[in-house]
Amino acid sequence: MEQLDLLVKGIGRLVTPQGVAPRFGREMNEVTEIENAAVAIHEGRFVLIGTEADVLEQLTGTVIQETIDVGGRLVTPGLVDPHTHLVHGGSREHELALKRSGVPYLEILAQGGGILSTVKATRAASEEELYIKARKSLNEMLLNGVTTVEAKSGYGLTTADELKQLRVAKRLHDTHPVDIVSTFMGGHAVPPEYKGRTDEYVDLIVSEMLPKVADEFLAEFCDVFCEHGVFTVEQSRRILMEGKRNGLMPKIHADEIEPLGGAQLAGEIGAISAEHLLAATDEGLQEMADNGVAPVLLPGTSFNLGLQNHARARDMIDKYNLPVALSTDYNPGSCPTESIQLIIMLASLNLKMTPEEILTACTLNAANALGRSTDIGSVEQGKRADLAIFDAPNIQYLPYHFGINHTFGVIKNGQVAVWDRQIVSSGEEK
Repeated sequence: MEQLDLLVKGIGRLVTPQGVAPRFGREMNEVTEIENAAVAIHEGRFVLIGTEADVLEQLTGTVIQETIDVGGRLVTPGLVDPHTHLVHGGSREHELALKRSGVPYLEILAQGGGILSTVKATRAASEEELYIKARKSLNEMLLNGVTTVEAKSGYGLTTADELKQLRVAKRLHDTHPVDIVSTFMGGHAVPPEYKGRTDEYVDLIVSEMLPKVADEFLAEFCDVFCEHGVFTVEQSRRILMEGKRNGLMPKIHADEIEPLGGAQLAGEIGAISAEHLLAATDEGLQEMADNGVAPVLLPGTSFNLGLQNHARARDMIDKYNLPVALSTDYNPGSCPTESIQLIIMLASLNLKMTPEEILTACTLNAANALGRSTDIGSVEQGKRADLAIFDAPNIQYLPYHFGINHTFGVIKNGQVAVWDRQIVSSGEEK
């Protein structure tokens, strides 16, 4: 090798899953650990990974453009957040008292609150206002060690406002260090002007919204909230199949509150992921396992809503051999947090996942839920050079010492994006 862009040395412990495919079930515990490690990066890709002594020996005679020493810290792949509602207007702190007094989520929605409150604020906001607000949240995610984020629409619920959200997400992808993967979710709620006419709103989604999203190449995925009082299984199937016909791979908000059959639908139509799954049945989980559907679990949502039940992560891993992923579900209502490290703690506490499973779920399996596991999610030769650097001795320390941000630095696409807890790259060059 004649030239190298970046050498990362002084790694106390490098921990990563391996492979271009997700880790299924108990395989999620299989991670590689290298002590006293170094990583060599060229043209945004990993080219050498190993002990520092071995890497330096292989680089003898190589011109190294930049070297950074991480001071004995823990290094993992850049974290991936595969389920967020990043772009939206307003906030909903006024609903907190209602939730704490026991008013159910679906009742708040029926009263015009919940999603519909955010729809009103999002419609009123300009594209620039949405961009500024979402960029602030994206900065927080980056500072938490996240290098790739999925962003759903679903707070516009008109063609113009859904496109507005997706255009903001595209602009963020183009101008921010973090990569954005966009999902169209016009089927997030029934807007007030279509109250009592859900089928007519579904007609609007399939006849107008989806073709325009596809024409502008604004999304890779199509999602729908399949839930009692929102969209039925049949309505959800129609939206997702029409999304498929428009080139958008299906995802689904499935069985979050009631066991409606969303997990079974995910398997039936070949969705890439089913998300939430607090009320998923054994039949639904088996259908997902039989058809390669990734479960994306959102423990921050059940925690924030004060629910006693949680997604059955242990069954998904031990019984159904599923490739579990984790995400924040960042949104203004049920989970207003950008902290993937809070999710790491909750996955340990409430989902009973091991630190190795959690790391895999936040990296390789999260990348798989976005169709990206061949490119990101592990530290391996040829993959995109995304790294998270933590002030921690090992991965067990991350869920153990909770309530703080452990991130010291982030490398994105082979460039230092965060150093000493400060953003140092704007990403404008992307």
